[in-house]
Amino acid sequence: MTPDTVIDIGQNALLLLIMLLLLLLVPALIVGVLVSIFQAATQINEMTLSFIPKLLVTVLVLILGGPLMLRLLTDYTIRLFDQIPSLIG
Repeated sequence: MTPDTVIDIGQNALLLLIMLLLLLLVPALIVGVLVSIFQAATQINEMTLSFIPKLLVTVLVLILGGPLMLRLLTDYTIRLFDQIPSLIG
């Protein structure tokens, strides 16, 4: 196995990780900004008001996007296992 193949495998793994994290973090970021704007407009400074909506959106994204995330992870793992013979020899 050459260093180029190791870098390629690591690069693909990091790309998959970034895609999965963005799927979770972007909706939470959007909800956090909207709640912050609401808090600034109404001058309500309650910490749970910003935490609970982000938690609910993250759980909802996990429920709705979970099958997609699982499919991406299993496809990557299957491709990696299929490449083992070509990587060894």
